[in-house]
Amino acid sequence: MWGVRVLTSNRAYRGVGTGNGTDTRVAAEKAVNEALRPLEGRQPDLVLVYASVRYDLQTVLKTVNAAAGPAVIAGATSSGQLHNGKLTEPGDGIAVLALAGGGYRFGLGHATGVQADATRAGRSLARAALDAVGPERSPHEAVLIFSDGLAGDQQELLNGIHKVTGFQIPVVGGAAADDRNLAETFVFAGDKVLRDAAVAIWIGSDRPLRVIGGHGWQPTSLPLMLSGVDGQIVRELGGRPALEVYKENFRPRVTDHKLYPRAGGYHSEHAFGLIQPDGSLLIRGAFIDSDGDLRTFSPLPPFSAVQVVSCDAEDLLEVGERVVAGVVEAEEPAVVLVFDCVARLDILGERGHEEARRLQRAAGNAPTFGYYTYGEFARTTGVAGYHNATIAAMAL
Repeated sequence: MWGVRVLTSNRAYRGVGTGNGTDTRVAAEKAVNEALRPLEGRQPDLVLVYASVRYDLQTVLKTVNAAAGPAVIAGATSSGQLHNGKLTEPGDGIAVLALAGGGYRFGLGHATGVQADATRAGRSLARAALDAVGPERSPHEAVLIFSDGLAGDQQELLNGIHKVTGFQIPVVGGAAADDRNLAETFVFAGDKVLRDAAVAIWIGSDRPLRVIGGHGWQPTSLPLMLSGVDGQIVRELGGRPALEVYKENFRPRVTDHKLYPRAGGYHSEHAFGLIQPDGSLLIRGAFIDSDGDLRTFSPLPPFSAVQVVSCDAEDLLEVGERVVAGVVEAEEPAVVLVFDCVARLDILGERGHEEARRLQRAAGNAPTFGYYTYGEFARTTGVAGYHNATIAAMAL
């Protein structure tokens, strides 16, 4: 699947719409019509769609496509959504962003087979999106991606994208979620609902496109060597049983207030920090699976150094504000795209609504539009750029 839209107007028009309830068609119509209304009859060039997995997703896309015409349409299933300072909690909701004008060029591509060969899928995905945007290159570019959150090695997917983009083009986006069920996630490309796939939008712009990510997690352990790793299962840390060492470094839980039930074995208050050469940490979420194994959402490199990390709600709220403020500091954008890990929402509990308000306050007059993910992409330099338990943002 590929498509391209070239925007000629330098003024951006945007609208955000939401719908909920049990009737898929009614919810989708409400969301897309609300999003299109502020465009005052202008044809949208980019439409992003986030939806709970409770809905008939094919009906969602059919409804959006009927209203949006030839726009580039993409998105993902979610575990809650953020829009205009409001939070739609996991288990409900459809959110739609429509954008026209702004002088952007958008090219859409998708690739399947992420589970079998994530690197190949990433390379194919990026090439398709670049081909779709056409031979004319813009002064500034970025790649927006959505991936199946339960398929393959997401960092390897990003590695494949990097083979096409190189170091200079930032990448931002999120892994699809499914209302914390950890069962099945989907991405959207045009009128297609896809599994084991990823979707990319190549963005060309006359203005710089800034991507920022942040997490707010702090170590609760000394550095530990990953002495035993089997794919996504961590068996040994420093020569000892991994689960035993992991639990030894748990911080006492501050609150048990949750917005929704967590999947069994998922301790979102703790994660791994993969130590980078500059001393920074890439956060990797971890959970205890049904067999009692300690498993990460993305494989950790054998014999690398990690730390068990934790955080509190205020850390997360402050980091989120800084990330959003950072992408809007140069000029007032049309919209701020936000990709926020559902593990952060789990920790925030009842303060999740506060996060939505604080992110919007940091964005100023530009609406925030985002969803809660199973992983975040925020790559500005180098290859590494896939995160868990992190918030990422880009302004358009």
